[in-house]
Amino acid sequence: MDLREILYQLKSGKIDVEEATSRIRLLALKEMEGACIDVSRNLRKGVPEVIFGEGKSDDTLIGAANALLQDDGVVIVTRVTPAQAELLIKNFSGKAKTTHYERGRVVSIRRDEAPPLKDPPVAIITAGSSDIPVAEEALAVVNEMGFKTITFYDVGIAGLHRIFPVVKKCIEEHVKVAIVVAGMEGALPSVFSTLFPGVVIGVPSSVGYGHGGRGEGALTTMLQSCSPGLVVVNIDNGVGAAIAAVLISRLKSEDF
Repeated sequence: MDLREILYQLKSGKIDVEEATSRIRLLALKEMEGACIDVSRNLRKGVPEVIFGEGKSDDTLIGAANALLQDDGVVIVTRVTPAQAELLIKNFSGKAKTTHYERGRVVSIRRDEAPPLKDPPVAIITAGSSDIPVAEEALAVVNEMGFKTITFYDVGIAGLHRIFPVVKKCIEEHVKVAIVVAGMEGALPSVFSTLFPGVVIGVPSSVGYGHGGRGEGALTTMLQSCSPGLVVVNIDNGVGAAIAAVLISRLKSEDF
C-alpha cells in the first residue's frame, strides 16, 4: 500500500487518523531478512528503488522484489546473472509482466503495463562495442523510468568522423541529455560535449589495457576534462547515469 492509498482510505473513512499515522510511519522502509527496502523512494524522489542483484541469495532477491512489487508496482533488478534472471522470470510469471534486458543484465517486473515512453529521448552512446553492456544497463533504467532512448554504438574517437552524424541526429531528435560510455582513455565524452548543445553524462567503463585499464584511466580523463557541459559518474555506473539523465529530461517534460 502506498501513501495515496492510505490517504484515500482515510478520506473514505475506512481507517481513522491513528491507523493512517501508523501506516505512514511504517511506509518508508520495509525490513526483511538480508535487506531493508526503501518502498517509498519512487513517491518521494520520482526514482524507483533499484535492487543490485550481484551477490544476493535467491531468497533475498525474491523477497526484495516481492516487497517492492507489492508497494510500488515496479521492480528494477540490475547486475543479474543468467540464473538470477531465469529465477525472477519464473517466480513472477503469471503474476506480473517481466522484461529481461539481456545485454544490460537487468530484469524489470511490473504489476501493470508500462505507460508509453515520453520525449525527449535520451541518447546513449558508446566509444566501443565492449562498452555496450554498461550502455544497455543505462538504457534499461531510462526506459523503465518512462523515457525513450536512441542509441549509437561504437563511435569512438579512433574514427573521429563517426561522431558528427551522431551529433546531428541528436540535435534533430531534440535530445537534451546524452549518456556517453567509454573505456580506454575515455576521451569520447569530452569530444562529444564540445559539439553537442545539451548535457553529457560521461560513464567510464572498465575496458582497456594495462595501467588504468580497469576504468581508472577513463575516469581520470573525464574528471579532468575542460569541455563544458560534461558531468561524470563512477566506473560502469549505468544506473547512476540513467537516473540523472531522466531527472534532467523531466525538466523538459510535462510531468515536472
